[in-house]
Amino acid sequence: MVVIRLTRGGAKKRPFYHIVATDKQSRRDGRFIERIGFYNPVAAATENGLVLSMDRIGYWQQKGAQLSPTVERLVRQYAKAQGAPAAAAA
Repeated sequence: MVVIRLTRGGAKKRPFYHIVATDKQSRRDGRFIERIGFYNPVAAATENGLVLSMDRIGYWQQKGAQLSPTVERLVRQYAKAQGAPAAAAA
């Protein structure tokens, strides 16, 4: 089964997450199928803190991929910021 979830990167005390489509059996930071976006929780006001490819998320959801709870929250947040309806995004 394919799941869309976060993989951690960045330095100590400075997290950075990639949003990836991966097999549910693989490790958190292990092999992935496709990188869909990123989330930077400590981004400055002038930087992009969240970037998603909504068309690829929709593609993977049509193929049966499940969103992790955190990614689901981030997708709703991104859709709200972009002005798209949240129901269509999640």
